[in-house]
Amino acid sequence: MKIKDGYILRSVAGSNIVVAVGEESRRFNKLIKLNDSAAFIFKQLEEDVTEDEIVEKMLSEYDVAEETAREDARALIATLREAGLIVR
Repeated sequence: MKIKDGYILRSVAGSNIVVAVGEESRRFNKLIKLNDSAAFIFKQLEEDVTEDEIVEKMLSEYDVAEETAREDARALIATLREAGLIVR
């Protein structure tokens, strides 16, 4: 799975914000604010990755239980998928 082209993550005044650019900005005119771990997951989704690969990277980056990492990844992926930001 991967973030659809046309969405970028930017740091604005210390906050992680996802915005649509180009043609996607006509369809999606909202902002999504992410905490640091959600921004980390979003960055992983800029490449075509699996949920397991995201969880592995989270475990190497954060001191977190695998179950917590998986739940966090699934929750963000579901939110992004519902908003139409994920392909595959």
